[in-house]
Amino acid sequence: MPGAEVSTEMTERDAEADNGVVQLKVWSEEDNFDMLNQMIDSFEQKYAGQAKFEITLEQNADSDTKDILLGDIHNGADVFPFADDQLSAMVAAGALYPVPNAEEVKSANLEESVSAASINDILYAYPMTADNGYFLYYDKNVLSDEDVQTMDGMLEALNAAGRSFSMELNSGWYLYTFFGNTGLEFGINDDGVTNYCNWNATDGAIKGVDVAQAILNITTNPAFISQPDGDFITGVQNGTVSAGISGVWNAVSVREAWGDNYGAVKLPTYTVAGQQVQMSSFTGYKMMGVNAYSKYLEWAAKLADWLTNEENQTIRFEERNQGPSNTNAAASDAVKQVPAIQAVIAQSEFGKLQRVGNSYWDACSAFSDTMAAGNPSGQDLQEIMDTLVEGITASAAK
Repeated sequence: MPGAEVSTEMTERDAEADNGVVQLKVWSEEDNFDMLNQMIDSFEQKYAGQAKFEITLEQNADSDTKDILLGDIHNGADVFPFADDQLSAMVAAGALYPVPNAEEVKSANLEESVSAASINDILYAYPMTADNGYFLYYDKNVLSDEDVQTMDGMLEALNAAGRSFSMELNSGWYLYTFFGNTGLEFGINDDGVTNYCNWNATDGAIKGVDVAQAILNITTNPAFISQPDGDFITGVQNGTVSAGISGVWNAVSVREAWGDNYGAVKLPTYTVAGQQVQMSSFTGYKMMGVNAYSKYLEWAAKLADWLTNEENQTIRFEERNQGPSNTNAAASDAVKQVPAIQAVIAQSEFGKLQRVGNSYWDACSAFSDTMAAGNPSGQDLQEIMDTLVEGITASAAK
């Protein structure tokens, strides 16, 4: 039985907290409420003879889970979804209850999603989706399959058609795409807080200034637009944007706008230091966590397990187009026929898990704003890269 491998201590805590009704609070984004209510109903039916339940949904953005939970953990949800980049901080704070039936959950999900939910080989959350990354959308009526293999070819074709390519350059999440496969190094230190980075390197086949110049060559192209993800969809809908970097959350809107001409593939290569380099990405996974301070730990663990099992991951795919991390659900013919999900899977080969310290984000935004504007002051590129790295590796977020 899911969640059956629980400690005596945990069972005793549940017994002490039990007033005859198991009260659980679940956080979720509002768009998922109807779907989650179905899942909760089936959970209550499954365990109807074992307990009386009072399970409530409360609106909370997945991206805010860590900050809201750590701000008031004792009043936080018992069960909550979050993206893998929030895992380290929550584990460090002792906020997550490790998965009691870890081997069962590990065997049911994709290896990469299990790794994303683990620290030091301990599984701290239940894998839920394997699609929280990004890739290239394109309009097949404007661009050919050959055009989208290279950034140069795509921009040339878009200029000829009077259309644009869109990406949210001033987000460090997307900016990483230019650096990840260059041989330059970046990551989080063992302290789990600060970063190491040599994106300003002055030696090697590809130097820091080479990447900066390559980015400028793209941002100063008439077909390039740096804008928020929401504006990408607006451009798709009004016909001004025919390609862009985004994720599966926009698949429905893109398909509605482009119909049969909706294309989705891995990111293209781009020209840097005279060579073609495959654009990288941060791979992303979402998971369901259990509050370590829940009054009903055993039931919270069972509920999290239930909400992320094969059946309910299939429902997530069918109703919300969310790519499953469950091995069986992900292998279905229906999943294989969704271009966006197949594109994020294809791109994941060239990406890495998002493990970054907070100082990364503001430093990247400042750098990207300069790049998006075309370096209007003509500042020395090495100075720009040195400033970027100084910010990324700062001891604390400024």
